[in-house]
Amino acid sequence: MKLPRWLEWLPLGHVESIDPADLPCPAEVLAEQFHLLDVRTPAEWSQSRIHGSINVPLHRFSLSSLDLDTINKPVICICLSAHRSTLAVRKLRRAGIEAYELKGGMLNWWRLHLPTEKN
Repeated sequence: MKLPRWLEWLPLGHVESIDPADLPCPAEVLAEQFHLLDVRTPAEWSQSRIHGSINVPLHRFSLSSLDLDTINKPVICICLSAHRSTLAVRKLRRAGIEAYELKGGMLNWWRLHLPTEKN
């Protein structure tokens, strides 16, 4: 079922997700297999991020903000708690891009003591 455009921007409902516990480690391998798109604010991203992730804050997110020709592998969308990433996943999937949210967001990543980097 296709959602009305205004409804797809509500952080409700379900999108395909990937559990961080099921992802390859080390993070370098993860970045080779997936594009990592972090939609948190620049301040959040600079404090703690997954190696290889790029930061496109949700308030600036649009398909035109990405170079779609370079998306040649699945995209994992990342936020703090898997609410903001839902919106990005919906938009990417509507454009025909294989996209998933990071289940539980960075809160789940940290809970599992997975590696991060910061500025």
